Amino acid sequence: MNKDILKQVIIDQREYFLNGSLVKRDFSPEENVNYCFVGIRRTGKSYMLYQQIGNLLDAGVSLSEILYISFEDERLLEIDTKDLDVILEIGHEMAGNGKKPYVFLDEVQIVPGWEKFVRRLADMKYRVSITGSNSKMLSREIASTLGGRFLPTQVFPYSLAEYLRASGKEKNYRRELSTRDKADVCEAYGQYVRYGAFPELVNIKNKKAYLSGIYQSIYIGDVLARNGISNELAVRLILKKIAETAMKPVSFSRLANILNSIGAGIGKQTVINYVGYMKEAYLLFTVQNYAAKLVDRESAPKYYFMDTGLLGLLVMNCETAQLENLVAIELVRRYGTENVFFYESNVEIDFYVPEEKLAIQVSYSVLDDIGTRERELNALTKLRNFLPDTKCLIVTNSEESRLEYNGIVVDVVPAWKWLLER
Repeated sequence: MNKDILKQVIIDQREYFLNGSLVKRDFSPEENVNYCFVGIRRTGKSYMLYQQIGNLLDAGVSLSEILYISFEDERLLEIDTKDLDVILEIGHEMAGNGKKPYVFLDEVQIVPGWEKFVRRLADMKYRVSITGSNSKMLSREIASTLGGRFLPTQVFPYSLAEYLRASGKEKNYRRELSTRDKADVCEAYGQYVRYGAFPELVNIKNKKAYLSGIYQSIYIGDVLARNGISNELAVRLILKKIAETAMKPVSFSRLANILNSIGAGIGKQTVINYVGYMKEAYLLFTVQNYAAKLVDRESAPKYYFMDTGLLGLLVMNCETAQLENLVAIELVRRYGTENVFFYESNVEIDFYVPEEKLAIQVSYSVLDDIGTRERELNALTKLRNFLPDTKCLIVTNSEESRLEYNGIVVDVVPAWKWLLER
């Protein structure tokens, strides 16, 4: 590409981080660490770069030493591997005095051969941060190429605390609340669960329509187009069935059988491939059964959406499923996907975190429903019989209490309060 065009793009894109409003995320970058930010489209990965850039500027680093470029700019459609060196050359020219620029590459996976380029920068002791929307950026092959020189960091939609800040609610809602404050936080929480937490949605009035646009861009761009899928109906049906079976483990074979029963006519391997593409786009993630044998854990996981609003687009009247999905997102945010499980072996526990010895049941309401309360408490009691010292928790939509049952103490906590515990 023409060097002058590349330089103009870099100069124009400075407006992104100089003039855009920035809600700081709950992230404190370490110095001298190269970051690889990944996650679902529109979740704010670019803003993680802007936040790092802002920290550097606040620390006295000159703007001329910041080299930021987003490869989603339409002027870069023809960019190739060799152009990456030209971009670095421009960065050096702008920094001047032989200084190494701080390098920020947004949606770098668009450029062929990006892995070896950023590996070389890291080897040459540049400070580099990159973003990408595709989990293939963290595949075994690419991880080997990057050689441990980057810290993979998944970016989620807003936490409830971030959502409140973005909504202009700056109070500490973890302390004693007035009736009005509690009403404010509960109203925001209701919107948060129903429509999800993509950063752009906070100040949008027609949230459902805007959320639908985000879903279409992920579904069409990151699942269908990226993987060359022509059978759009099959993908749509798989997503629909996964949404309808939220909160329950489901196998690839069962998904294939369900689809074949309604005439979709696709095999198990095709289902496996399509679900893999959805996970690569960070549309879905899975939670495995801790009680299952290692070889069986991937065969029948629970599926959750990366944002509760996306689930709400696919299923009507899904408040309970959205609540459990919300808890799944928060647990994965806190502990990582590899450390969060469900437990199913003679007893059904919604979530189990071994390193915390924490068991969580999710129920929309337990205090006014004796049958539900007995079922949830009985399951936690059974679990304690073979996993003693486990802390037991029931997360509800709005109820709060402390229950004693068969010698164990179970805290019942409203989701909004639990989400703000961190």
